[in-house]
Amino acid sequence: MEAEVRDWLTVQEVARELRLPRSRAYELVARGEIPAVRIGSRTIRVHRGQLEQYLLTQRQVTGR
Repeated sequence: MEAEVRDWLTVQEVARELRLPRSRAYELVARGEIPAVRIGSRTIRVHRGQLEQYLLTQRQVTGR
């Protein structure tokens, strides 16, 4: 069975996908580097498409 692919991710899920500490993912969201939406006072969601766009802008060619 395939895992469900959702459009909106929690910050913890973003950290897991990027293999970052959760605190670093929250920092990137707080600084606006990873666009996010706040729902209410405690819920933050990141759209998968915007996360992918962030990754594309951050990529650097290494090696040959």
